[in-house]
Amino acid sequence: MAARPARKSGWGQALGWFVVLAALLLGASWLLRQAGQPLIQPRESAPPTDAGAVQTPISQAPRQRDSAPPPGPGDAAAGAAPESVLVSRTEAKPPAPIAIDAAGGAAHAPITGSAAAPAEPTATPAPHGDDPLAEDIARLAARRLTLPVRGVGAGQLIDTYTEARAGGARSHEAIDIMAPAGTPVLAVEDGRVARLFFSQGGGGITLYQFDPDEQYAYYYAHLERYADGLRDGQPLRRGQVIGYVGASGNANPQAPHLHFAIFKLGPDKRWWKGEALNPYPVLRGR
Repeated sequence: MAARPARKSGWGQALGWFVVLAALLLGASWLLRQAGQPLIQPRESAPPTDAGAVQTPISQAPRQRDSAPPPGPGDAAAGAAPESVLVSRTEAKPPAPIAIDAAGGAAHAPITGSAAAPAEPTATPAPHGDDPLAEDIARLAARRLTLPVRGVGAGQLIDTYTEARAGGARSHEAIDIMAPAGTPVLAVEDGRVARLFFSQGGGGITLYQFDPDEQYAYYYAHLERYADGLRDGQPLRRGQVIGYVGASGNANPQAPHLHFAIFKLGPDKRWWKGEALNPYPVLRGR
């Protein structure tokens, strides 16, 4: 009878070890499953950026306004006067005229901004011989205009009106009055400033003056600069300093001079357009 309890005790002890072993196996299996996953999920990080770059949060990024591009200098309507160097607004350009100014025979439609504009007035040459503008020349000569360059007398003038320009394609239709750079340029008579205009490839710094009756325009080109305070529309008095002799535009820098022209205005009084007449007999008083 004493052997049976001992046998039961052995089976119970074996069953206990089996339970412990099973628990260990289950625990090891759970640990193995957990070992395949990280205990803490890594946070997603933004891609690296260039050094010094400023990161703007998406919620704070500025919104872009939809806007049309600013108008270019060529967007204005055609048919108005050329753009002046001293006028900030953009004006439309008339068809390119026949330029009356050339110091080196080069064509000179100016470059103003990104669009071309007429450099000098459209001058319709009068036939030589029976000059239809002879009466106009006589009328202006009778006014005894002031010589436009200080210190230069009538006897020093040279008639270059008919000299060839642009390889013989046209005539000069103006006279060149040689003088040192910086010599004062004078208004030939009373009137007003019709336009201050810069012609990149032609007359350079130029001034258009209307006479008192606004029948004629006087054209001063290749200036070094304007007189201080000069502006469009300003009244002028005979002999007033309006600028200084220079070599701007297409003039030879080694030969500063004033390019001086006169033209008769049409009924529309366009400052860049008219009939050219010879300044030489006008300034000589005959």
